[in-house]
Amino acid sequence: MKNRRLSYFISIAVGIGISLAVGFLSSLVTRQAITDWYVGLEKPFFSPPNRLFAPVWTLLYCMMGWAVGSVWHYGRRHIWGKTALYHFGAQLIFNGLWSLVFFGLRSPLLGMLVIITLLILIERTIYWFRLVDKKAAFLLYPYLAWVSFATLLNGAILYLN
Repeated sequence: MKNRRLSYFISIAVGIGISLAVGFLSSLVTRQAITDWYVGLEKPFFSPPNRLFAPVWTLLYCMMGWAVGSVWHYGRRHIWGKTALYHFGAQLIFNGLWSLVFFGLRSPLLGMLVIITLLILIERTIYWFRLVDKKAAFLLYPYLAWVSFATLLNGAILYLN
């Protein structure tokens, strides 16, 4: 019993660590572009202040990490566990790719293509997570909501600039 519980918490810690690492790497590109490119863009009225993004993303990466750690733990005994993890990995790659494209390449148009793909991958990840662990799938809904908002923001920036 103790080994199972320890294994569960190790899985979650690894999941959170991986998710935060992707967030950290993405932030390296984002931070510089915010001060010298993003600040000069025309933004819609619903654009949140820049200081809000880091704490929201940190919380979301922790929730994503908890979710994937749980699926990783329970997925070992579930037929769809690997499929769920593959989908999570794919969406995590596109999550990081969006920052590189939007901020690094300074391309809202390519960013829009990446973020739409990301939205689809998040939805598919939630679907597969739900088959393995419903609570893990539930942890991804705020992420889906935030990326949906970010898609709207990306589209508005593309339109205004």
